[in-house]
Amino acid sequence: MFNDEYKDTGNYSGNTTGSGYGSYQYSSYSDPDRDPDKKKKKKGGFLRSLALCIVLALVFGVVAGAAFQVTDYIGDQVRKNDAGDEVITDSDEVAAALGSAVQSETSKSSATVTTVYDVSAVADKTIPSLVSITNKSVQEIQSFFGTFTQSSESSGSGIIVGKNDDELLIVTNNHVIEGSEQLNVCFIDEQICSALVKGTDAGHDLAVVAVKLEDIPEETMGKISIAELGNSDDLKIGEPVIAIGNALGYGQSVTTGVVSALNREATIDNVTYSNLIQTDAAINPGNSGGALLNMNGQVIGINSAKLASSEIEGMGYAISISTAEPIIGDLMNRTTRTRVENEEDRGYLGISGVDVTAEIAEQMGVPTGAYVASVVDGSGADQAGLKKGDVITKFDGAGVSSMTSLKDLLTYYEKGETVTIVYERADDGQYVEHTAELTLSDQSVIQQDAQSQNPSSGQKQRQQGR
Repeated sequence: MFNDEYKDTGNYSGNTTGSGYGSYQYSSYSDPDRDPDKKKKKKGGFLRSLALCIVLALVFGVVAGAAFQVTDYIGDQVRKNDAGDEVITDSDEVAAALGSAVQSETSKSSATVTTVYDVSAVADKTIPSLVSITNKSVQEIQSFFGTFTQSSESSGSGIIVGKNDDELLIVTNNHVIEGSEQLNVCFIDEQICSALVKGTDAGHDLAVVAVKLEDIPEETMGKISIAELGNSDDLKIGEPVIAIGNALGYGQSVTTGVVSALNREATIDNVTYSNLIQTDAAINPGNSGGALLNMNGQVIGINSAKLASSEIEGMGYAISISTAEPIIGDLMNRTTRTRVENEEDRGYLGISGVDVTAEIAEQMGVPTGAYVASVVDGSGADQAGLKKGDVITKFDGAGVSSMTSLKDLLTYYEKGETVTIVYERADDGQYVEHTAELTLSDQSVIQQDAQSQNPSSGQKQRQQGR
């Protein structure tokens, strides 16, 4: 066992019992009141501490003052550009301002740019080229008590894309103006003018309507503008976009989002559209026919439809301008037509047909269009060589997406007019495109001839013939 004693400022005494661990005791104790030297040392230490506190307080004050000056200087270096969409801080100037007061732990970097999207300037630029379109039409309603007609009114949007010597030209969706008995266009200043159909392409859901320049007040002409078309081929996923249109018929509204996807395909009302731009910018009823814009205010798409359900949000679609532009150019050069009011004066094609839905087109490999179920003997269609099983895809240059759209086109043509049609016919399992010219018949004459040859078929032909 240890039994040593160590003396310096205390004693260590060995202990042979208990836990086996020794105890350390200080035996030297001095009273400062009894030791003059110790008392002097204690007093001197207090004065030194007081002096140190005063010095630290002065240093803190100097540093705090310098920090306030630097903060103020940094504030002066924050600048906004004219558009108000960028905030730029010159880090070099900030570092120079800090000087020797604060030493940076990092090297100097280039200017930092933070982008804040403010679309008010884009809206101001483009809204004058947007219009609201009201479609008054008469619809056939099938019921248990038979077929009857009912007047209806719907609204959509349009984009002013050009003018000629006599007309202001506006592009919209075909479904916005389809079946119209009367079209009205409302401009930015709430001036309302009547419009006529210039041309349609149901296969791409596009249409151009015309407003006579003589019907537009000079004051209104000074407020509207022609939209600038962009290039949708340059779009990137994630790029910000702006949708402008007549949402819910309340007037022009603006929504923002990004390009969610490119080259999308969507089936809407049994018609499949391709090369669509998908966006999460809100596209609501009434937005159809409006503009999808880039941040330069250029039209890069035409809002066409929204996929809406309780499970899906933020999936809107627009027809890319790269697809639409050549079609728009063709439609703008068409002859402006008015609906032939008297049904007896309307041209008669001489077929009965059914719609080719997107589902049938995919399953059976049949082109989308108007499927010819039968051909009336002696009609224009018969003389042009159309047969049962053919699918009409174009009528006088306008795309045909269904038998319904073909019927609507025929209401603008009089009997005796010559038109060009494009149809596809099955040949060894493959559909081949054909073109034919035909003269629209007088429906009453064809029906009379058919009835005289086969009296029992007259009523049936009157119901189905187009």
